[in-house]
Amino acid sequence: MLNNKTILITGGTGSFGKKFTRKILNEYNPKKVIIYSRDEYKQYLMQKEFAEYKSKLRFFIGDVRDKDRLYRAFDGVDIVIHAAALKHVPLMEYNPIEAVKTNIGGAENIINAAIDKGIEKVIALSTDKAVNPVNLYGATKLVSDKLFVAANAYAGAKKTRFSVVRYGNVAGSRGSVIPFFFKLIKEGAKELPITDFRMTRFWITLDEGVELVFKAIKESKGGEIYVSKIPSFKITDLAKAICPECKLKEIGIREGEKLHEVMITEEDSRTTYEYEDHYIIYPNFDWWNIKEHFKDGGKKVKEGFRYSSDINDKWLSANQLKQLLNKIDIVY
Repeated sequence: MLNNKTILITGGTGSFGKKFTRKILNEYNPKKVIIYSRDEYKQYLMQKEFAEYKSKLRFFIGDVRDKDRLYRAFDGVDIVIHAAALKHVPLMEYNPIEAVKTNIGGAENIINAAIDKGIEKVIALSTDKAVNPVNLYGATKLVSDKLFVAANAYAGAKKTRFSVVRYGNVAGSRGSVIPFFFKLIKEGAKELPITDFRMTRFWITLDEGVELVFKAIKESKGGEIYVSKIPSFKITDLAKAICPECKLKEIGIREGEKLHEVMITEEDSRTTYEYEDHYIIYPNFDWWNIKEHFKDGGKKVKEGFRYSSDINDKWLSANQLKQLLNKIDIVY
């Protein structure tokens, strides 16, 4: 699938980019993997971390806002994984124009460069926050998702195909609740703050997120939004798993925060199909042909179906969460 291919990853120095890069290099024989990002120091650190793969790796300093730089970086590239984004919710509320420039303008630049340079496939990473968004970050990612889906029509007779992979916060990722709780405990806290005792989330590991992207690379035909089937958990159970003896204090939901994670809305149910370990939301456009683009094996969900962390049929208990916490990398 990826042997003798050149793969470019925007935002490639992040947790996803590093995990994805290592899997490519360990399991395939790519021609080249290009890491495209803005932070020179993170690129320097990644070069050191991946020193054994020096002959296969290239590092491009660049911003997705810079269309000319993207055109240069896309020369000879077969597959693009678009992971770059400004995603810190409160900071994006305060700096909205910057979020628009990167998350929306950057998506437009990726699309134009990919079509003009003849890229085979572009897989864009999305987020649950793009579904019925309540904050600016989510709103920009909703626009980004729609741009990438519609880009299949923009490509016209060109071979470039665009698809989206959607999942929520990765367990243990930087800025998420797990490292926050562990940091408080390390500092001696005997009480953990919970924004709302009713709050639920989906559980997805970095490995599972990476696997979903590989599935999209292998199977996508253009326009799909891939969503993993994953278990839910209660934030209160997570807190108990991390610190059973700690008291829990409800502090009130933060601006831009949702009570539950939603991956698929009732409106999307009309074009959503269920597969063994994931869902696919197909486009609802005239250009999308079910005979040409449909992935066999899917079963259409009932109209009105909603995939949300509070009504999931798979749940993790506090004991199960405690076991899983021992298996993940926590990024502070």
